[in-house]
Amino acid sequence: MADHTPTWIWQHPGWPNFTWHAAEIQPRARACWRDLGILLGRAGALAAADDRNAEARAALDTLLQNIVTSSAIEGERLNVASVRSSLARRLGVEAPDGAPSPRSEGLAELMLDATLKPDTPLDAEMLFQWHRWLFPEADVALATLRPGQWRGVEPMQVVSGRLDRPRVHFEALPREGLEHEVEQFLVWFEASRHDPALDPLVRAGLAHFWFVTLHPFEDGNGRIARAIADRALAQADQQGIRLYAMSAAILERRADYYRCLEASQRGTPDLTAWLAWFLETLDATLLDVLAQVERTLAKARFWQRFRSAGLLPEQVKVLNRLLDGGERGFEHGISASQYQKVAKVSKATATRHLAGLVEKGCLVKLPGGGRSTRYHVPDMHRRE
Repeated sequence: MADHTPTWIWQHPGWPNFTWHAAEIQPRARACWRDLGILLGRAGALAAADDRNAEARAALDTLLQNIVTSSAIEGERLNVASVRSSLARRLGVEAPDGAPSPRSEGLAELMLDATLKPDTPLDAEMLFQWHRWLFPEADVALATLRPGQWRGVEPMQVVSGRLDRPRVHFEALPREGLEHEVEQFLVWFEASRHDPALDPLVRAGLAHFWFVTLHPFEDGNGRIARAIADRALAQADQQGIRLYAMSAAILERRADYYRCLEASQRGTPDLTAWLAWFLETLDATLLDVLAQVERTLAKARFWQRFRSAGLLPEQVKVLNRLLDGGERGFEHGISASQYQKVAKVSKATATRHLAGLVEKGCLVKLPGGGRSTRYHVPDMHRRE
């Protein structure tokens, strides 16, 4: 007797009526909403403490990161200066010179259309336009790609490994009936936005999975799926999407991303595992940005306090490095020799500058003595 167990999720009789275990998904969604609320509150405080252009610059940085990392997930390295230039012009933000290219112009248009116009209905023509923006020069490339058209009749497989021993990670549903499948997805995407029983963040995860599993284009399906998820997230909170770039967290977890997608695409319409991964990755994104915002707020409070302390340019430079944190921020404090290198001063001058900063209260001396003496911004080490 033949085995009729479906290999792919779209062959399952329950497709595409997805289910999940609420007991596993709801706590993760609640954690995301909590951290998103905290982030929006902190970002509001930051905007109040800064100038008007700060919000636009933050949006530029976030959207740029989203574009660059979404392409990097697919193994493509973009010209960052070019993409920044294309975004900056559209957002009315001054940016360092970078020559826009058809590629960067298209990517900027796609990202802004996906996230800053969330109330525009998503339809097939919009998907075609996004695809054309994604591949503006495909018509002159030596490729079979058809910008703004569904894929051809050839079987669509995601394959790796040697030519003589390929490994099929995924096979998309046949070309026949694809238009109907996409239309079913688009109708759901618009209607589900107003479904009070569906958590908007869960909806974003479902939309991402459903579209990338349809795989309606020859190429670019992953990037467009992530843009659709970004649109769903923008619809969910109307403003937070300008503060975080989920593709950056997906890139950090790229192997897990593909592994989870593949496992779910080979499974049943129960998407508990995928949605749990999606929400955990979203929350990791929010917590990372929240930590950055906290550092920025701490930095603003610090300079409010010490703006009139009569500090030297070298001292300001070192303090900013400490306040910025991260890999270059001397998490365990700065020594006299490190101060000397960063400030480009002599050893004696470094010692004198540090003593002056301690005297003014800008730095505290950490436990330890002699050459190992380290200095930190007050309370910074306890918060981190």
